[in-house]
Amino acid sequence: MSTLQRPKSGTMIGGVCAAIANRFGWSVTLVRLLTVASILIPGPQVIIYLILWAFIPKEI
Repeated sequence: MSTLQRPKSGTMIGGVCAAIANRFGWSVTLVRLLTVASILIPGPQVIIYLILWAFIPKEI
């Protein structure tokens, strides 16, 4: 497992899904699909994504 950092490459919007996938050794595509699917369910998912985007550091 690596640290939780948004990668420089391989990101689509903010790199949050790629950071989570890299941290836990999951498929980036799977995390992205789950994120999009969760947005269809009512709740604060978009706000959580934006907060994570702000607080997960970018890879140096």
